[in-house]
Formats: sequence, structure tokens, C-alpha cells
Amino acid sequence: MKLALYYFDTCPFCQRVLRVIPELKFLTVELRNIIENSDFKNELMREGGKSTVPCLRIEVSGEVQWLYESLDIISYLKKIDAS
Repeated sequence: MKLALYYFDTCPFCQRVLRVIPELKFLTVELRNIIENSDFKNELMREGGKSTVPCLRIEVSGEVQWLYESLDIISYLKKIDAS
């Protein structure tokens, strides 16, 4: 499983998710700041379909899903980390 969070620092919803990531014991989440790296923003638009952040890119066995909404992302991360 590969996880990547698309975010930017001044977004309060992104900060909500970023505060949870250090608490995860078994997951690694790559951070992709769309302001610092325009390639990440372009990738989010092209593959995810919109530029809304936070967005979690979930890749499992070559299949990619995009999860939006901070509370949904937090819930997903905590559930997967606990299993």
C-alpha cells in the first residue's frame, strides 16, 4: 500500500489531517505540498480530477483511489493503521 497526502500548509483542513499522521504507528504517508511543487498540483488535477485538498492518494496492487474530505481521510488512516 502506498499513501500520499496532497496538501498545502495554510489549509486548516489539511492541518487537521497533518496533526494525525505522526500518531500513526504502522503507516507511512508521503506528503505532497501542491504549493511548493506544481508537479504535485498538476498530478492531483490530472489524476484525481480536482485540485481540492486535502486529498489522500491510495494505491493498492496498482489500483489507485482518491479520498477527499479531512474527516474521511482521518477515519480511513486510523482504521487502516489499527488493522
